[in-house]
Amino acid sequence: MRTPEIFVSLDIGTTSIKVVVAEHMNGQVNIIGVGNAKSRGLSRGVIVDIDETVYSIQQAIAQAEQKAQVKINDVIVGVPSNKLMIDNCHGMIAVSSDTREITEKDVNNVIMAAKVRSVPPEREIISIIPEEFIVDGFTGIRDPQGMIGVRLELYARLITGPKTIIHNIRRCVEKAGLNITELVVQPQAIAEVALTPDEREFGTIIVDMGGGQTSASIIYDNQLKYSFVDQEGGDFVTKDISLILNTSLENAERIKREFGYAVSRQTSEEEYFPVETVGRKEPVRVDERYLSEIIEARLAQIFETVRDDLEGVDALDLPGGFVLTGGAASLPGVLELAQEYFGPKVRLYIPEQMGMRNPVFTTAIGMVEYAAGLDVVHRIAQGTYQAASSPRQDRGFERPYQETASQDVTNQPMMPPRQQAPRRPARPERQRPVAEPVSDYDAYSNLGGYAAEESNYVPEPEADVNYDNPVPVVGNGIISKIQAFFRTFFD
Repeated sequence: MRTPEIFVSLDIGTTSIKVVVAEHMNGQVNIIGVGNAKSRGLSRGVIVDIDETVYSIQQAIAQAEQKAQVKINDVIVGVPSNKLMIDNCHGMIAVSSDTREITEKDVNNVIMAAKVRSVPPEREIISIIPEEFIVDGFTGIRDPQGMIGVRLELYARLITGPKTIIHNIRRCVEKAGLNITELVVQPQAIAEVALTPDEREFGTIIVDMGGGQTSASIIYDNQLKYSFVDQEGGDFVTKDISLILNTSLENAERIKREFGYAVSRQTSEEEYFPVETVGRKEPVRVDERYLSEIIEARLAQIFETVRDDLEGVDALDLPGGFVLTGGAASLPGVLELAQEYFGPKVRLYIPEQMGMRNPVFTTAIGMVEYAAGLDVVHRIAQGTYQAASSPRQDRGFERPYQETASQDVTNQPMMPPRQQAPRRPARPERQRPVAEPVSDYDAYSNLGGYAAEESNYVPEPEADVNYDNPVPVVGNGIISKIQAFFRTFFD
């Protein structure tokens, strides 16, 4: 019986940190442990205090280890879509093996070649997503391993993010005693579980409503094409309630969860609930509609901002519509309010796993599904990123020949990698003659002529040479010497 493969995802969110432990076997992913701890040290999805964040990560990891009964060392970490850049890249190499059969090494080399490009110093490569391989001009190849070819090309999409955000994530995870096996862009992970294959193929917008920010991402052709981040989320609703009702953030969060509703017209002015306010001994009465108006005002502002941005890129009419997820999307009435701004093609995604039926776990579950579902080529691509980014690992691959994006490589000959091309055994260098002008044949003959180049040449006796009439002779004469000289070019 095969041993199941264990995947652990770490979702570092503004409100909470989620850890999901899952086993993957026979194409099935089963959740065996979950950890959830309140976030400390984050603001608007970005780490602002490393030590506090490390403490929260350790708490969530400890919970997951206790429930799953496993020791967690390696984790898959999600990267927020803040200031992501998605660029096209191209790599090209010569197949290295003597048989011209494309191997994993060649795939790895062409991926490395595609990543060799100028990246601004403030940005860092998160991942590379292969789109198409080309073998000797034949296009549309998904996995070239095992094929025969001379030239291998790759067209891919390179995802880069702010170096500060990525460095802080790495630093926190390492200080928590963990090792990052893979970095996954959060919208791409969400698409694995929240969207159907057709929705990922024809185009759908994912609206992830977190605590510190709201992101809108376009998934088309099974890939992330565009992402926009609004620095407002569910925590801003809580802060509005706290400020307007003059109550603590803890009370505001509890009131939002127990009595909140996103559409004010569907609430009643005759239903009241008590609110403990600062400076008063007795709680005050607040009606549900007043609370709903506070919530609706902030959510409407978020949806308007997202709609205006998507309208600027002409993405409001994609076939798949909109999919809402994230912790803030669990508030009652959010779906109805979103339909007022985005149209009727809006639905809410809630995970179906037992004990995790809350949109807050969508990203963590999606990262596990994404990592478990990677095919061979994408696993090689992620492995290349690990080797290239870790100074402790031996990269083990020669640097391939690289063409820059601005060059036209259509009609240029391929230059094989220097360390990959087969070499013939070295042989002693042959000294070539130096062509120097001479005044007459006698002077040239006295210098040795072409006879010096012929290894088997035996000088003739002095008496057999007629210096008065230097004419070509048959046998060991001038013609044979000239022929011997030209034969040296074909040795």
